[in-house]
Amino acid sequence: MDLEDYKGAISDFNKAIEIDPRNDEAFYERGNSKSYLEDFRGAISDFTKAIEIDPRNDSAFFSRGVSKLLLEDYRGSIADFTKAIEIDPNNNQSYFYRGASKLDLKDYMEAISDFNTTIKLNPKNDLAFLNRGLCKLNLNQKESGCLDLSKAGELGNAEAYDLIKEYCK
Repeated sequence: MDLEDYKGAISDFNKAIEIDPRNDEAFYERGNSKSYLEDFRGAISDFTKAIEIDPRNDSAFFSRGVSKLLLEDYRGSIADFTKAIEIDPNNNQSYFYRGASKLDLKDYMEAISDFNTTIKLNPKNDLAFLNRGLCKLNLNQKESGCLDLSKAGELGNAEAYDLIKEYCK
C-alpha cells in the first residue's frame, strides 16, 4: 500500500486472510486498498468483516462510513460515524464526516453541532468552518455563516472566498 500498488496489496491481503481468516487488520487494510481503487462496495464488505471480527474497531466503522458517504448512503454513513464516535469520542474526523453526511441530508442544525465539535477538537479544520458556514447560510444566519467562511479562507481554503463573493455581499 505504501507504494500505491493497491492491486498488489489486495493480493497480499488475500494471502494473509487465507492464512488467518480472523485477521481483522488484513480485512481492514484490504478494504482501504479497495477504497483507493474506488471499489467502495468491496471496501464496505471488507470493513464489515473487520467489524465482525473486532466490533471495537473504530477505524473500520469510520472507513466504512466514508465509503457509504461516497456512495451517497448518508444515513448508513451517519450510523457508522456515530459508532466510531462511541468508540473514540475524540476523533474529529468522525464528527466532520458525520456532519458532512447531515449537510447532504439538509439537516443543518445537526450538521452544525458536529462541525462545532470538529472545530473544538481541531480549530484549524478549514473545511469544518466552510461547511458550518454553508449550514448557517442555509438557515438564514448570514452574518455568522459569512464569518465562518472568512475563517475558512484565513485557514487556507480558497473556495471560501468564492463563496463569500457569492453569498456575503
